[in-house]
Amino acid sequence: MKTITTFIYPAFAAIALACFAFSPTAQAVSPAPDGGYSGGNTAEGQNALFSLITGTYNTAIGVFSLESNTAGKFNTAVGAGTLLANIADDNTATGAGALLSNTVGTRNTANGAFALFSNTVGTDNTANGFEALAANTGGTLNTASGSEALMKNTSGIQNTATGYAALNSNRTGGTNTATGVFALQLNTDGNDNTAIGFGALDFNTIGDLNTAVGVLALGFNETGSENTAVGFGALAYNTGGENVAMGSNAGVSVTTASHVICIGSFVTGENVSDSCYIGSIFGQTSPGGAAVATSSRRFKEEIKTMDKASEALFALKPVTFRYKHEIDEAGIQQFGLVAEDVEKVNPNLVVCDKEGNPYTVRYDAVNAMLLNEFLKEHRKVELQDRRAQEQQNDIDVLKAELREQKALIQKVSAQLEMSRPAPQTVLNSQ
Repeated sequence: MKTITTFIYPAFAAIALACFAFSPTAQAVSPAPDGGYSGGNTAEGQNALFSLITGTYNTAIGVFSLESNTAGKFNTAVGAGTLLANIADDNTATGAGALLSNTVGTRNTANGAFALFSNTVGTDNTANGFEALAANTGGTLNTASGSEALMKNTSGIQNTATGYAALNSNRTGGTNTATGVFALQLNTDGNDNTAIGFGALDFNTIGDLNTAVGVLALGFNETGSENTAVGFGALAYNTGGENVAMGSNAGVSVTTASHVICIGSFVTGENVSDSCYIGSIFGQTSPGGAAVATSSRRFKEEIKTMDKASEALFALKPVTFRYKHEIDEAGIQQFGLVAEDVEKVNPNLVVCDKEGNPYTVRYDAVNAMLLNEFLKEHRKVELQDRRAQEQQNDIDVLKAELREQKALIQKVSAQLEMSRPAPQTVLNSQ
């Protein structure tokens, strides 16, 4: 893990040497730091509280601790160089170099070597751990607990990091929460992210409004925003936006797509935007009439033909409509039914909300009824076709009989013509 120790240690050494080189031999507190002094101040160590004039209730223990403080009060510095440049109030530093650069920042707490080392004007920060919030200068209301937590934060505000290297690379991002080793480790400027678990949102850099709960949840997301992942490895490789995954390894196949929902352990989904994948639906009974229901005979009783029950369809009133603006901003024209109207025709075709008010139409049931009416009409057409065919067959038989009769008549007529005697001629001798 690369840290900022490479510049902290030299800076600390340079400051120490400068203090030794230019410190006058006289001490501001007299006698030399040796314990309690007036104004409720306590100093112990070379140049501790060296510049004090009117400040009260300060405690400085360690070489150069609170060395520059003149009028600041209620400060506690324990460790070499702690609060060395401070002139403000209400700061607490414990550990070598803790809050070393602080000048006017107030209400800061640093526990650990080089914690809040670079802070100058930032206020209300809490750093617990080696180099926690070490680079912070003006950021406020940050909390870092763990070695190198929020280590590179400079001006980001209202961040909370708990765990080794949590939010380690954050610089200006604000209102982030990281709990777990390496959680949001590489975040630099992303805002409003929540990561809970080892490596959660580990690679996020500028993505905003992401929530990751679970080891490596959204672990490789870099720029995607408004994603929610709950479970081990959920949406681990995602870089898209506005995706939701719940369950171990849920959505691991979603990489660049957006608006994808994956619910259920190992429901990996696909990298297709505007899609939904829900596990454990197959084989689950849904007696309330929801859209997903089992079809096997073994789950059913009182099975009977629908018969005329589907004729209720003829009383329904299909309509066109647009959803209200808060539901559909685009106001796209829709086609369907009004639940209240359907309830008047057949209450079994409506699903009600918890207050008992009509909520939606059971379109799956409507489709089944449409199928029944279609089949009824189909059977009628089939019957008509059979009857028409039978009639055609009868007609064909009659035509054949007529042709036979016609041929017979013609034959008889020909025979009669042949058997008729020849006409006699009478000669007149006169």
